[in-house]
Amino acid sequence: MSDIFKYIREFYRQEFNLFYFLVIVLMIGIIIYFNYWHFLEDRFAAGGHTRWSHFTGYYLLYFISFAAAFFLQLLFFKDCTYYKNTWFWIILFIAPAIFSFRINFDFHEILINKFWNADEQQYWQRCIGWVVRVLVVLVFIFIIWYIKDKGTQPFYGTGSLKNIKPYLIMLAIMVPVLALASTQKDFLSMYPKAKFLSSMSFAHQKWRYIVYELCYGFDFVSIEFFFRGFLILSLMHICGAKCIIPVACFYCTIHLGKPMGEAISSFWGGLLLGIVSFNTGSIWGGLIVHLGIAWMMEFGGWLGGLIRFNR
Repeated sequence: MSDIFKYIREFYRQEFNLFYFLVIVLMIGIIIYFNYWHFLEDRFAAGGHTRWSHFTGYYLLYFISFAAAFFLQLLFFKDCTYYKNTWFWIILFIAPAIFSFRINFDFHEILINKFWNADEQQYWQRCIGWVVRVLVVLVFIFIIWYIKDKGTQPFYGTGSLKNIKPYLIMLAIMVPVLALASTQKDFLSMYPKAKFLSSMSFAHQKWRYIVYELCYGFDFVSIEFFFRGFLILSLMHICGAKCIIPVACFYCTIHLGKPMGEAISSFWGGLLLGIVSFNTGSIWGGLIVHLGIAWMMEFGGWLGGLIRFNR
C-alpha cells in the first residue's frame, strides 16, 4: 500500500487546491440531490422518448459535470494552458458522446430477437449486450489512441502491473463496507443483478448464472479502459494531474442510476483509481478492484436477500 499512499501524497502536494475541491464536492452534492430527490437522470436522460433524445440527455448529463470541473479550474489555478490544446477540446466533447452512445447502443438486439424469444431473449440481450458494448467502446478508444498516442505510449492502460498486493488489500478493506451495504433496502433492490434469472424458465440451469456473471464482469473492462485508460492517460499529457478530478466527476454521473451510497462513493473511488492509473500507466489494478467489488456486491446482495428472506 506504500506506493498508493505515495501517489496520493504527491497528488495532494502538487495539484490539490482546497477551495477548488470544496466547490467540486458541492457540485457533486447538488447533482446527487437533484438526482435522488428530483429524479434528474430519469426525467432528463433516461426519460427520452426517442433514441436521439435519450442520447442527448445522457450526453448532457455526462458533459456538464465533466466540463464544469475543468472550467472551474480557471478560477483556482494559474497554469491552465491545456485549454490551448486542440486535443483537449476534442476529448472534452467526444468522450461524453462515446459513453452516451455506449449506453444507448442496442443494434445487436435486432439480431438477438431473430434467434431467441421470451426468457432466452431477455437473457441473451443482457449477456451479449454487455460484451458488445465493451467492443464498441474499445473501437472508439483504439481509433483515438492510434491517431493521437500510438507513438508515445502503449494502448491506454495496458502497461504491466508490478505489484498486485496493494489492490488485494484495497479489496479486503471494502469487505466490511459492502457487508454493511448488503443490509440496506436500496442496495438489495438493485443487487444481485443475477436475481432476475430466478423467475426464468431455465432458473435451474446453474451455468446460466456463471455466464451471466462473467458477462456482467466483462462490462467493467470497458469502464476501466474508458475512464482510467483513455481519459486519464490521454489527458495526462495535456492537462497533467488536473484531469483526475474532472474524470472522477464524469465517473460519478454514470452511477446515478445506482443506489445513492454507490453514486457518492463512486466519486471517491474514481478519484483514487484515477490517481493510481495516472502514476502506473496501468488499468489492471483498478480492474481487479472494480471487478472484485462488483462480484462481492453480487454475493452480498444474494446473501443479504437470503438472510432477509429467512427472517
